[in-house]
Amino acid sequence: MVLVGLVAVEHVSFFVLESFLWTKPVGLKTFHNTPENAQIMKVLAANQGLYNGFLAAGLARSLFAAPVLQVPLRLFFLGCVIVAGLFGGATVGPRIWLVQALPAAIAFVLVWLGA
Repeated sequence: MVLVGLVAVEHVSFFVLESFLWTKPVGLKTFHNTPENAQIMKVLAANQGLYNGFLAAGLARSLFAAPVLQVPLRLFFLGCVIVAGLFGGATVGPRIWLVQALPAAIAFVLVWLGA
């Protein structure tokens, strides 16, 4: 449960970075971006941030769901995070595998083993 919560918090931070801080100094530094490029991609980043917010909401919901729904919800949303992280790592940079996919994969295995 703790690791699922940490993955959810991580995705809340992605949501905030991409949706609100993309063109700010912390967003530019985090994503190694220039102000000019960030401004061009601002709408796309906000859309991407929204998806990360949905992942965080789903994971958070799984923590408070009825017992019969907890494991299926956790596995579904962790699976979504893993797929997004694998795709991001392959298309954007391998660091995403470590930051996004690996924590979700560890949580997935622990949830599955505990089910």
